[in-house]
Amino acid sequence: MSGTLAAILGSAAGAVALAGILVIIIWYCIFRIRNVTRTSETGSSDPSVQVGGAVGIEFTLRDARRFEMEELSLATKSFSDKSLIGQGKFGEVYKGLLHDGMLVAIKKRPGPPSQEFVDEVHFSGPISFIYSTPKSGVSVSYCQESDLQILVYEYIPNGSVSIHLYGAGQVSQEKLEFKHRLSIALGAAKGLAHLHSLSPRLIHKDFKTANVLVDENFIAKVADAGLRNFLGRFDYAGPSSQVAADEIFLAPEVSEFRRFSDKSDVYSFGVFLLELVSGQEARDLLSSDVNHNLVEWVHNLQDSGSISSIIDQRLGNSFTTEGMEEFLQLIVHCVNPSSERRPVMSYGNRTG
Repeated sequence: MSGTLAAILGSAAGAVALAGILVIIIWYCIFRIRNVTRTSETGSSDPSVQVGGAVGIEFTLRDARRFEMEELSLATKSFSDKSLIGQGKFGEVYKGLLHDGMLVAIKKRPGPPSQEFVDEVHFSGPISFIYSTPKSGVSVSYCQESDLQILVYEYIPNGSVSIHLYGAGQVSQEKLEFKHRLSIALGAAKGLAHLHSLSPRLIHKDFKTANVLVDENFIAKVADAGLRNFLGRFDYAGPSSQVAADEIFLAPEVSEFRRFSDKSDVYSFGVFLLELVSGQEARDLLSSDVNHNLVEWVHNLQDSGSISSIIDQRLGNSFTTEGMEEFLQLIVHCVNPSSERRPVMSYGNRTG
């Protein structure tokens, strides 16, 4: 098993389908460990993590809904401070309750009415990522009135993966089980693969751990696909610390030449996998006496010796050492400085 997968990764990295490889790694890390010990967490009969054809995925395109400002104002109590839940690249983010009882996240920024804005919403907004249940989609609606441009999303109460890995508060101290991390990785891989299969192809351009949301069952939902397309003519004046955190996800060709492609999304996905397995931000230094962040460490993986130093200690013994090594090798290929040598996200109708 190890030799076969390593050969696949090493000799044909440019043609490897990530979703299919992740299915193999999930089997190797989770289901093989059942044969080692029946008492480990990943050796349980918990059916919440399935692989291959059992991981249902469907994508739908539909017309984006256009909201009236009055309805959104009522939903947020006139965009009150109590409804404000954050600040993102697009603008302020509010939590709202629609008249039909649906919770939504509303992103608002100044901007004149623009047909280009509407066209962009209709292209990248109405993509629903559906895993296992048709109620788990994340789609985008919009409003543009009173010199405001507004995006409306389904509100996901369990938040982003980043909150569960290293965010502030109690939730970050709770263990995100390895089986959930692998399931999240597979869901995100399939989501990106679908974006890349569209015609015209949709490049996410801002894929990062904070843009992968999870519902109450830890089903992954890729958010903010194509959001950078809305920001092309606007300067982002967010906190410098956030800008620095986002830069770590950008492929070298993007940082230097602003050259986005499906392979730059793959690089971002590799950094995302790195945060999943380490439980910390990729820009963090390994230690006070090692002047490398996690991504730099991976770039020098062959010279780094033991891999155990970056694995999230909260994972305990819920994985096999060999399986984890394969997982890290996948990360190495994803964050290869050469875009031509990175894997592809595309996958077939059957991945297992």
